[in-house]
Amino acid sequence: MSVSGAAAVVGIGATEFSKDSGRSELRLAAEAVRDALTDAGLEPSDVDGLVSFTMDSNTEIAVARELGIPELTFFSRIHYGGGAACATVQQAAMAVATGMAEVVVCYRAFNERSGHRFGQVQTAAAVGSVDNSWSYPMGLGTPAAMVAMFARRYMHAHGATSEDFGRIAVVDRKHAATNPKAWFHERPITLEEHQSSRWIAEPLRLLDCCQESDGAVAIVVTSAERARDLRRPPAVIRAAAQGSGTDQFTMTSYYRDDLTGLPEMGVVAKALWRQSGLGPSDVDVAVLYDHFTPFVLVQLEELGFCQRGEARHFIADGMLELDGGLPLNPHGGQLGEAYVHGMNGIAEAVRQVRGTAANQVRAVAHVLVTAGTGVPTSGLVLGVD
Repeated sequence: MSVSGAAAVVGIGATEFSKDSGRSELRLAAEAVRDALTDAGLEPSDVDGLVSFTMDSNTEIAVARELGIPELTFFSRIHYGGGAACATVQQAAMAVATGMAEVVVCYRAFNERSGHRFGQVQTAAAVGSVDNSWSYPMGLGTPAAMVAMFARRYMHAHGATSEDFGRIAVVDRKHAATNPKAWFHERPITLEEHQSSRWIAEPLRLLDCCQESDGAVAIVVTSAERARDLRRPPAVIRAAAQGSGTDQFTMTSYYRDDLTGLPEMGVVAKALWRQSGLGPSDVDVAVLYDHFTPFVLVQLEELGFCQRGEARHFIADGMLELDGGLPLNPHGGQLGEAYVHGMNGIAEAVRQVRGTAANQVRAVAHVLVTAGTGVPTSGLVLGVD
């Protein structure tokens, strides 16, 4: 049994993206789920499954109560922060494909800027995790500091520079500038501005790090057959996968023989290409998790778009532009649109498949989406029906 082609995304919804939502995380979740159901032409009474992140503060039963969802036959949560994003859709697709549920909504909601800020040192993480106990006492107490260690080794091994990282930020912000929903709408940056932005944790500059956002996103999944009778053109789930690699830690996998790869994304890549029967050359749009710019380069390598250490050359000559060979994050990504743990990237993939995106790429048949990197992760391939 495979989920490939068995399920589809039929609704997407979101709140506005802000730095101070002014309302509870539960309200944000309810607003996004209702918006997604409206987009699909469904009612809360049609929903019998909910999936979210273990990091989400909104329980499935609380969301169900707020929306008037009467009964749930399936509910699930995924670990590892942003690495859970695509896995929520995988869980929904599996539930639908096996008959455990008929309509499953995936959601993520938080006040990550006005409330609990992930980019700061987390005291609870320092004492509550075996993984973190190896790094926090050494001063690696923020995600940026953890990724900076990886980035420095990658630069040393493969000759990458801060300018190479900056090119990812420039492309994302360029796309965000023409996306009215993006926080950085009409605010592109230049490579010079990237290079003059302040250090956060060398070699990462401020503009190498994604923003902190308040907001919520929801995704509605049902069977491919039922999807054809609903309001919007379906985005068929061609592949969905999770992956964890050898000697996996959370953001600090410094004990591997090779410190310059993301083997967990390699696990995901192999599963995605196997399930879908596709390969890197079949991808029309890449929505890659961009919480830190260096990990975008490494993802390109792990996913098979180029050889190890060659991403800096691969992205040259406009490859990632909207009219390039591999358009990257047409919505602006988490660097430009909003940081909602990657769920807004899934919504953008659906818009690209539908042909309704603010920065629509021509003739889209397949979109690749990835989830958080540096942690156990997940990915999707969405396609036209």
